[in-house]
Amino acid sequence: MKYGVIGTGAIGGYYGARLAHSGQEVHFLLHSDYEHVRQHGLRVLSPQGNFHLSQPHIYKDARDMPQCDVVLVGLKTTNNHLLAQLLPPLLHSRTLVLLIQNGIGVEADVQQMFPGLWLAAGLAFICSAKTEPGVVNHQFYGSLNIGNYSCTDSKLIDQLLDELHAADIEAKSLEYEKARWRKAVWNMPYNGMTVALNCQTRDLMTQPDSRRLIYEQMLEVCNAATALGVQGVDEAFAQKMMQMTDDMVPYSPSMRLDWDFHRPMEIQYLYTRPLQMARQAGCPMPRLEMLEAELRFMEAQKTS
Repeated sequence: MKYGVIGTGAIGGYYGARLAHSGQEVHFLLHSDYEHVRQHGLRVLSPQGNFHLSQPHIYKDARDMPQCDVVLVGLKTTNNHLLAQLLPPLLHSRTLVLLIQNGIGVEADVQQMFPGLWLAAGLAFICSAKTEPGVVNHQFYGSLNIGNYSCTDSKLIDQLLDELHAADIEAKSLEYEKARWRKAVWNMPYNGMTVALNCQTRDLMTQPDSRRLIYEQMLEVCNAATALGVQGVDEAFAQKMMQMTDDMVPYSPSMRLDWDFHRPMEIQYLYTRPLQMARQAGCPMPRLEMLEAELRFMEAQKTS
């Protein structure tokens, strides 16, 4: 298939580069590091083996990109308003758009922008960062869960999974709501806590008080998901996420990097939307509501 990547950062850059390295035709939209990648290519540093795309298909303007069968969106959700201009040149009547983004409610809002567009959620369990032009630093994990939101062609999803596997990416299909809320079990505690406490994941796990708070926050997400009728997001899964984080290298999640590099934080979809849904279901998340308030305060102080 022909792939497009909008948001060639730590996530879109990693999965797009792996697909290109495996022989797929991948077209990357770049912004600030376009000239660097044009001259030096795109490099991935990974414990699975480093590799270099010397002449990737790159573009400064989405209007110059071809129509694609699958578009990977790795933009921050704070930039989703740009999709109204960025997506249309890449679309044909059967294009699948995979939103590899954080939070709850993303697909519903993008579907309002593009009624009839085939959408799926991409839930990345990965430690990856892009802190210099043209270099993706993949540190740990790398699996990708696909939650079909509105694609009516199951064979297209199957083909995507096959091509991800061929690119040495662990990928599987999950029921959409289950996929989104499972990712929230990890995302909601660690993203905000590393910002609020100015630390990395390992610090939170080695201090008994913060470790207990992280687990209690995870259980709040699990209880909210259950109240909303989502199956398979339970205490056993929370324990699995704790163990996974214990096994990780010390890591700064995406929100911590956004804070460090003075970018807007993704509070709306990571916190506000799921917290609203939980309250409406009669299962509020008080610890995470407090964390959201702290993040809103910090964001306001930064911009005042």
